[in-house]
Formats: sequence, structure tokens, C-alpha cells
Amino acid sequence: MKVDVLTLFPEMFHGVFGTSILGKAQAKGIVSLNALNFREYAGNKHGQVDDMPYGGGGGMVLKPEPIFAAVEDLLNEAEQDAQSTAAAKSADETQPEASSAKQPRIILMCPQGETFTQKKAEELSKEEHLIFICGHYEGYDERIREHLVTDEISTGDYVLTGGELPAMVVIDSVVRLLPGVLGNETSAVTDSFSTGLLEYPHYTRPAEFRGHKVPDILLSGHHKNIDAWRREQSLLRTLTRRPDLLEQVELTKKEKAWLDQVKRHE
Repeated sequence: MKVDVLTLFPEMFHGVFGTSILGKAQAKGIVSLNALNFREYAGNKHGQVDDMPYGGGGGMVLKPEPIFAAVEDLLNEAEQDAQSTAAAKSADETQPEASSAKQPRIILMCPQGETFTQKKAEELSKEEHLIFICGHYEGYDERIREHLVTDEISTGDYVLTGGELPAMVVIDSVVRLLPGVLGNETSAVTDSFSTGLLEYPHYTRPAEFRGHKVPDILLSGHHKNIDAWRREQSLLRTLTRRPDLLEQVELTKKEKAWLDQVKRHE
């Protein structure tokens, strides 16, 4: 996967892209992460990328020209890379004919966008190229939203200075789902929200710490019973902390009856 971020502050991404899971994913060649300053596409000697809004009002609005130019430059670069790859493969008769490159998803980080979820992360993880646009100031020229982007994403109902931190959240969430990124391939599958439920409790050594013991069932070695306990704990934790999630989860008749019994005794 290739991930490009258009931002006025690319230095904010250096540490994030170079460490932990994202750093390892790049080192393995699974993902390419790049932060680009779209001020370079301002097209004026002052590097101005914002202007006052038509109709008056407070704040400044990001101009369409630099963002359109930056995205189009990335699209042209991607097309050239695809053509080079196709030419290399066609020269090798042992390689199948290359298919045309998929169009990138162009994502506007925006408080008006759809709320980011694990389902959205899974959807984006199947793409080959993602382009994120991080705004600042009062907002974007509406033509960016209407004629350039494919997705608008918000990470929650709160206000931040810009779209950089939310973009980092989305990128981290997406990249960790790519095959080969996590050391344990089942980790992403059992995480909270991946199954629609919150994750069950975890324990490790020592078996007893300051008088607090690990549940006996986890020490039993009986994997079928352990799986059943973990499912039950996930249901219970979801019921007490995020009951809204249960409306979207497919439950067995036995699980529904058990949850109803738990509710009656609360």
C-alpha cells in the first residue's frame, strides 16, 4: 500500500511514520508512507494557501488550487509508476499481463465526515493507494469537497487544530490490518470492535499478584472452555460498557437468553 498525506506540517508525521508498527511495516516493504507539504503547490511567491471567505465571516479558508495541484501530481506519479510496472512485466513472458492500477481513495479529514470505525478501517485496508488531505484554518473551499475527494472522515465529535492527528489515527488503524504487519496475525481479528464486541480481559504472569489471582479457567489448558469464557466476557464487557454495540452483533439464542438474565439481575 502507498499512503500520501497532504499537510502544511509534514514534520508532525516523521516520528509517527518511523516508529512502532508503522515503522516496521515500512521496513518490511509492506507500506510506503509519505507526508507532503501542499504549500509547495501554492503557485504564488508568498506560498499562500488560504484566503478570506466570500460573503464575509471569521477565519480563513483553504484555497482549491494548491490542493488540486498536489493531488493531481500524486495521481500522475502513480500512473507513471503503474505504466513502468506494466512495461517491466510485459517484458518478462513468465509474468501475467499487468492490470490497470486502481484509482486512489482521496480522503478529506473533516468534522463533517462520516465517523471513523473499524469497519471503515477494514474497507480502506483493501486499497492500494490512499491520499489524505489535512486541513487547517476555518475550513476547505467547497469545490475540494465536491469535485476532488472520494471520502470524508471524522474521528469524533470534538474540535482539533487541524486534520493531522486524526489522519495519523486512521493510518495507524488501517496499516496494522495489512497482511504481515502484525507479528501475530490473529491480533487484529480479536481486537475490540473487529468482532463487533469489546475484547475480553487479558492476564499474564504471575498467576497471583498482590493477592489478585488469574481466573482458574485460563490456567486449565482446556481451550474450548477458555474460548467460551472469553466470548462470555466479551459479551458481558460490551453489555456494561457499550450496550449500543450489541444491536449490531449476531447472537445465538443461548447468548441472548444469558444476556437477558444478566440484565434482570443488574
